[in-house]
Amino acid sequence: MGQPAPWEMRLQEAATPVMENIVWFHNFLLVLITVITLFVLALLVIVVVKFNAKANPVPSKTTHNTLIEVAWTLIPVLILVGIAVPSFRLLFEELDIPKADLTVKATGKQWYWSYAYPDNGKFEFDSLLAPDKMPRLLGVDNEMVVPVNKIVRVQTTGADVIHSFAMPAFGIKIDAIPGRLNETWFKATKTGMFYGQCSELCGKDHAFMPIAVRVVSDQEFSEWVEAAKKKFASNPATSFASVGAAAQ
Repeated sequence: MGQPAPWEMRLQEAATPVMENIVWFHNFLLVLITVITLFVLALLVIVVVKFNAKANPVPSKTTHNTLIEVAWTLIPVLILVGIAVPSFRLLFEELDIPKADLTVKATGKQWYWSYAYPDNGKFEFDSLLAPDKMPRLLGVDNEMVVPVNKIVRVQTTGADVIHSFAMPAFGIKIDAIPGRLNETWFKATKTGMFYGQCSELCGKDHAFMPIAVRVVSDQEFSEWVEAAKKKFASNPATSFASVGAAAQ
């Protein structure tokens, strides 16, 4: 859970309510488009078999059919409305940020992430790819740590070029743009390690810019915050790093 799997064909297992709704909406659309495709295929087969020149040497001269014309106008409209309602509901859920229990600021840099916790002591640290950690190209030296079942507001910005903060299991993906502060949110309902990556082509080490989020209990988070205040107080976030050579 929380990372890619070999030969994976489906979405990652959901770890937030938003991602659960994304998975539901994806499955709903998959069923809908499959039914529509099979229906159109059946109509094409019927037309080919029943109305070819050999089977139907004298074609019909009918030019209008009111029932069919109403049906092929009304049914697609109803289908689009059926898609639009859950789609708008999902978009609203993603964009309407509820009252947050915790704020984390993620700054994209070439080529790593820096995390700040303005609500918990205003410390900041860098998170770089750790070549000796598994899973390969996803393990980092300092994970972003958040408590379980808490609403986490994520603020993103870029220090140099445009990056993108993407966590598939959380159902979030938002650009980190220099000079701009974007916001999104998640509420992790499961503890464990979850992985993502920068999803905006940002330079030669773009492939070596993972995101690792460790979801822990409230007590473990409080203990981590106290330890992090001491660990990173004298070790402020650096302004540059390149991990491509180490990763290779």
